[in-house]
Amino acid sequence: MKPFHAQFQNINGTDTYPLDQVIYRSTVDGSLLEVRHDREALASRSPAEWKKLFAERRMSFKPADMSGIWSKREMVLPEIPEEDIVTLQEGWNPLFDASALAKELGMNKLYVKLCGNSHTGSFKDLGMTVLVSQVNHMIKKGAAIDAVACASTGDTSAALSAFCAKAGIPSIVFLPAGKTSIAQLIQPISNGSIVLALDTDFDGCMQIVQQVTADNRIYLANSMNSLRVEGQKTISPEICQQLGWHVPDTIIIPGGNLGNVSALAKGFDDCLAMGLIDKKPRIIVAQAENANPFYQAYQRGFDKLIPVKAKKTLASAIQIGNPVSYPKAERAIKNYNGMVLSVSEQELADAAHRADRTGLYCCPHTGVALGALTKLRSENKIAPDEEVVVISTAHGLKFTEFKVAYHENTLEGISSKFANPIFKAPAEIGPVMDILKKEMANRRR
Repeated sequence: MKPFHAQFQNINGTDTYPLDQVIYRSTVDGSLLEVRHDREALASRSPAEWKKLFAERRMSFKPADMSGIWSKREMVLPEIPEEDIVTLQEGWNPLFDASALAKELGMNKLYVKLCGNSHTGSFKDLGMTVLVSQVNHMIKKGAAIDAVACASTGDTSAALSAFCAKAGIPSIVFLPAGKTSIAQLIQPISNGSIVLALDTDFDGCMQIVQQVTADNRIYLANSMNSLRVEGQKTISPEICQQLGWHVPDTIIIPGGNLGNVSALAKGFDDCLAMGLIDKKPRIIVAQAENANPFYQAYQRGFDKLIPVKAKKTLASAIQIGNPVSYPKAERAIKNYNGMVLSVSEQELADAAHRADRTGLYCCPHTGVALGALTKLRSENKIAPDEEVVVISTAHGLKFTEFKVAYHENTLEGISSKFANPIFKAPAEIGPVMDILKKEMANRRR
């Protein structure tokens, strides 16, 4: 069998670079890079053999196998020694059967992929295990890397700090001051990162981190580093595996810096090349109306990306006006018969809390994706018999302020249609029963 191999390659050219080189863009034309696998080698193992291997690893207690990412390591970093892998048992995220919400929306099959059910509470763990593992491997081989750095709206910094702390590698994070939740801010602080809150937005932080990492002794961990994509792309085969190697009709994913949608498409590309699946899903990206440059480009026929000054949005992790992964995301939408939608603050807040009534606990970014689903169903652009998967990118517990304010009806400019108030009463059975009888009658309707 041909040995498995991967390298960096220009997304718009043929120039390649080894994975242990500190490089983020092509030296030929400045384009983004991607990790290119030898798909001929991957296809030399039959689909039945791959499925059997992945099923066996699902039952294994070997450290690498207990990770949803590293249980598919041949598709990720095939040449890294297992002892260099830095894992927090990320992946294998639940595929929530949202049948109650589906019924409300007039659908037959709806699932929510809970990527926020992870160590730091977001899907960023899926990519960060790959990046930090590769850095760990490079340092062990003698690479002069002193620290790993990222710009973040919260979740990337949490993932970077946790994995670097596990590996014993210093981390540096740049956050926009006052634009992250308390839960997001405290995570990198707790894990010992060097934390800098800058008086700017995410795009301003991104400019600074690129300048800082121009010195190759500080390694860049943002999604323009395509190593992250290799972990995030395993969402695709994992969904198919959880559905018995069946491909859903449509997948809806929230988009900010757009590394996630490009990763999703790349995962399905790999599955097709390996014979694990035989069709493509439709991929839909949902953006917050206050930070929607990708949607605007889509509306113009993808003529070009015109960066915007992102306005404040409840979906703070995708409050990004100049997405780095735009070229990859454009390609993903075109190759996967995709669409891009824009969702208002009212729509995302209501969609998140409506879904909570059916057993979920949604972050605002998941609300963006669910808001897009609600729109598409109302316009019959998603048929009742379509099988749909919504990607939930973070755990609702990281956004407690958002949840509390919605139920207290104190979110600025938001009318909380699905608020669930707390009823105050004296410790007397009469008033208590009056409230219970009224509310139980209301909820039986």
